[in-house]
Amino acid sequence: MADAVMTNVAIDHAAAAASRRHLISRIVIYGLLIVFSAIYIVPLFVVVFNSLRTLPEISKNGLIAFPMSFHLDGWPAAWSTFCIGGNCEGMQNYFWNSVKMVIPATIISTLFGAMNGYILSKWKFPGSEIIFGCMLLGVFMPSQISLLPWAFILGKLGLANSVYGLVLVHCIQGLSFTTLFCRNYYVSIPDDLIKAARIDGAGFWRIFYKVILPLSPPILIVTVIWQFTGIWNEYLFGVVLNSGSNQPITAALVALALNGTTVRTYDVMSAAVLIGALPPLLVYFFGGKYFVRGLTQGAIK
Repeated sequence: MADAVMTNVAIDHAAAAASRRHLISRIVIYGLLIVFSAIYIVPLFVVVFNSLRTLPEISKNGLIAFPMSFHLDGWPAAWSTFCIGGNCEGMQNYFWNSVKMVIPATIISTLFGAMNGYILSKWKFPGSEIIFGCMLLGVFMPSQISLLPWAFILGKLGLANSVYGLVLVHCIQGLSFTTLFCRNYYVSIPDDLIKAARIDGAGFWRIFYKVILPLSPPILIVTVIWQFTGIWNEYLFGVVLNSGSNQPITAALVALALNGTTVRTYDVMSAAVLIGALPPLLVYFFGGKYFVRGLTQGAIK
């Protein structure tokens, strides 16, 4: 009887020690997560608060402070009247340039990536692996290498210094990523589905539209979010291949930061930064869970 009591006491002590260790580990983990989250989120809050403050208040209390009052005067000024690189029309023109660039480039590169992934995974042919390997090189190739070839090609096509030229650039540049994502996802689709569709008389395009695409939403969401944010935030091609009013919003933001005037209108500049960051933030806010879900499904399959 005494031995049983001693055993129960030892078990209770071991369980209590294990519970304390678990609690301490949870506290450490969540503490580190809170610290790192603050490191990432505080700059965003600073920009948001400064966009809602007046310039005298910012000058008096500093850049890092809570707003004493809320004013939206910086937002319309940043959108339509602020001077950027000698152009006093605000961010609106650059914003719409990015919209006209990112929407068609994202759609086209995603569709072609889906077709390439379908072909390279389900319609094997001699040299298909070599072609896929060559396309895969684009994932690891620095963008700087292709600047001069792209400048030459766009000049020959008459698309130099135009939004349509940037659409072409981003469609081709993003094709390696979209092909990689879709091909790796489609490999996991059972070949029996394709064989059954062929037996029923379905051809290449009918199988693609009726079998492959209905199974593709998880990976298509991943590629759309990836392409949208990557193209919207891309700076190098926009500033090198285009100039003036044909540049995307990232080039305007850099010009805004390098503005040589002595007076820094931090309220307007903060609003301009948020205007440029708002579309990808909204995409991740509404589609972030689908992005993670799509990557997870692809990994599991």
